Amino acid sequence: MPNHASRRTLLAAAALAAVAGAGAASAAGAYRTADDGRAPGRAAPARSARRLVEGMSLAEKVGQLFVSRAYGHSATEPDPADAAKNLELFGVRTAAELVSRYHLGGVVYFAWAHNTRTPHQIAELSAGLQEAALAGRPGIPLLLSTDQEHGAVARVGRPATLFPGAMALGAGHRATGSTADARRAARIAGDELAAMGIRQDYAPVADVNVNPANPVIGVRSFGADPGAVAELVAAQVRGCQAAGVAATAKHFPGHGDTETDSHVGLPVMRHSRARWEELDEPPFRAAVEAGVDAVMTAHIVFPALDPSGDPATLSRPIVTGILRERLGFRGVVVTDALDMAGVRQKYGDDRVPVLALLAGCDQLLNPPDLGLAHRSVLAAVESGELTEERIDASVLRILELKARRGLFDGAATPAGRVDETVGIPAHLAAAEAIAEGTTTVLANPAGLLPLDASAAPRLLVTGADPVSPSGTTGPPTAVLARELTALGCRATALPPARAAAAAPGHAAVLVCTYNVPEGESPQRTLVADLVATGVPVVVVAIRNPYDSARLPACAAEVATYTWTDVEMRAAARVLTGAVRPTGRLPVPVPGRYPLGHGVAY
Repeated sequence: MPNHASRRTLLAAAALAAVAGAGAASAAGAYRTADDGRAPGRAAPARSARRLVEGMSLAEKVGQLFVSRAYGHSATEPDPADAAKNLELFGVRTAAELVSRYHLGGVVYFAWAHNTRTPHQIAELSAGLQEAALAGRPGIPLLLSTDQEHGAVARVGRPATLFPGAMALGAGHRATGSTADARRAARIAGDELAAMGIRQDYAPVADVNVNPANPVIGVRSFGADPGAVAELVAAQVRGCQAAGVAATAKHFPGHGDTETDSHVGLPVMRHSRARWEELDEPPFRAAVEAGVDAVMTAHIVFPALDPSGDPATLSRPIVTGILRERLGFRGVVVTDALDMAGVRQKYGDDRVPVLALLAGCDQLLNPPDLGLAHRSVLAAVESGELTEERIDASVLRILELKARRGLFDGAATPAGRVDETVGIPAHLAAAEAIAEGTTTVLANPAGLLPLDASAAPRLLVTGADPVSPSGTTGPPTAVLARELTALGCRATALPPARAAAAAPGHAAVLVCTYNVPEGESPQRTLVADLVATGVPVVVVAIRNPYDSARLPACAAEVATYTWTDVEMRAAARVLTGAVRPTGRLPVPVPGRYPLGHGVAY
């Protein structure tokens, strides 16, 4: 991408100006947001949005409700395989054609859809999609979105700045009681997303993780203390929206105490109504009070809130009765992805989008069959099951959000802003500083830590090497060994099968563990075999911190909560004493450590 505005960017800006001049300008102008991301008023933008809606056909209005995936790194020139995938699923070759065909309100970016290769490519894709949206009817800018939670879930990778994930930030918060790092991380992340044309982030996670067996939330949550989670959620909402990016609190009414992944099954939440009010409600209430633009629903059954057996996404008592009426939320309700198993088990793909709208949702995210979903909503209006007034209400909320985030002022981002904003040294330094406060030393009974790097100890690093998230340059064992060597140690990474035989002669063995299950497991066997060598063993839990309760006692235990480079570097500095450990557990480890536990030296 050149260092001057591309023709595509200029065309998009001109088209946006035309839309604003046609009636949206007052909507955008009325939504000058304060630094905390709040919107000062709603009456003027609502009137402007209503005028836009009055000029739209039913098909155009229904299109605004949908946020779809599209395959390819380019809006108009995808790779052949991506063009074939678009043709198979949508009947069009390009993402731009998809936007035009369905009058889409938004597009969601995924790495697996080849949307997020580099920051410049993302910015160019965003500009091309906005041009397509503005070139046809109804000429309304797109809300481009992604899941950039950081930590274990980040769709945009290096060279963008990658921060510690939610539970790591919770560990830092337990130590300091400050929300400054969480807000700062969200503000920087929002600035970088906006520079790439992404104006909605499906974050922060507002779930309170109180179940160590939770297979889908875990470290994506800030922790187990609803008060602390509420404070951190509000801080991230304000930080993200101060950057002009819509924050999305998820997954309402709370996914933190489930044992089923809603991607592959239908979880059931067994909390009583009183327990929900005590545990799950506070973070969502805090998000609403902080002015959050959007709330994402969960595909979970919650009998105490709705005994019908419908997942929350399709539940009017939950979406309208609790989120809208009890919490007073007036923004956009977005479904979790409609291609997930949790929302598809009880009803067919033709019924799900209609039922979500009847429940009170506004944005319909990533239906498995966009054409079917679009036709089904149109048919529901034509049959009278849905009224056009109900459609209008959701479209109005979506347009107000777009105006509030400045999209009618110019959705296209100047090409040079990527270089000025994304992955710049100041942002990277902020990520490093924040990470230093998150690494948590859980046990150090023999005083093995900190390792004396000045003596150049021989260290062996082994253990789990999970699939690398976007913020890594290699397997975590290799990255940790590299960082320890850079600090003066002589660290070597070896696969688990060779570790026990190679351990003698080393000052210590560091074992990266990843979500150790209950009972016997290869990870437990590896740690036991290494302990039996007599060489001091340091367990480094690189995802959920519950691992230590499922392993033999070791010379030291450390939790990093994420295996991205920024956390591995921070862990190396803590292990060698270059940085003193300050992290404190944001969740209890049953049978081992209480909430807030952490060892200093």
